[in-house]
Amino acid sequence: MRIIPAIDIINGKCVRLTKGDYNTTKIYNENPLEVAKAFENSGIQYLHLVDLDGAKSGQLVNYKILEQLASKTSLSIDFGGGIQSNEDLRIAFECGANQITGGSIAVKKPETFKQWITDFGASKIILGADTQNNKIAVSGWTEESSEDVIPFVKKHQDNGIQYVICTDITKDGMLQGPSFDLYHKILQAASNVKLIASGGISAIDELPKLAALGCEGTIIGKAIYENRISLKELEQFIIQTI
Repeated sequence: MRIIPAIDIINGKCVRLTKGDYNTTKIYNENPLEVAKAFENSGIQYLHLVDLDGAKSGQLVNYKILEQLASKTSLSIDFGGGIQSNEDLRIAFECGANQITGGSIAVKKPETFKQWITDFGASKIILGADTQNNKIAVSGWTEESSEDVIPFVKKHQDNGIQYVICTDITKDGMLQGPSFDLYHKILQAASNVKLIASGGISAIDELPKLAALGCEGTIIGKAIYENRISLKELEQFIIQTI
């Protein structure tokens, strides 16, 4: 199972939210590159980079941060937040994203999202399935759609998607453990999907449980920033699972 630390960006700074609420913004570091280099130095190979300004506004904002992290580290970066058009996609890939995550676009313009999978390949496009009360949330989690999470994932799997990041918004930033039951249900319904768990990770012993469920990766944010899980612990986990 891949370990994928998260860096969320507002105004160029590394922040975390609680349950996706922008009013709970907490700045952890004003230099995202410093954070990314610390991850890289701990043997981590992947990074989940989210443009929260972009997610809220519906257009790319912090792509220069992506460019900086991609050019100055060896991390394989998946990038999301505000990617709504072919031009946004082009900019993200040109700035060094290895993969992009589309959430709102997959709800609002499913045919465009499907075309991206065709044009760029299933290894490059991740479905963002962020859920609250079993419904997919969009626009930086400020809106709830009518889409139920499991049919939503299955529909896009039928359209060729392989990678899915699923965040349970009620768990996000709460440090109370991830939604094991939700991930189990998704993997039962869409068995071949490469599911990346996100939201609520609070302790190192939760990681083997997610791996046992069949999660392909897990995104860890606040638990790192609040020192619930140390980079040394993650380094040891990665070594043990190689």
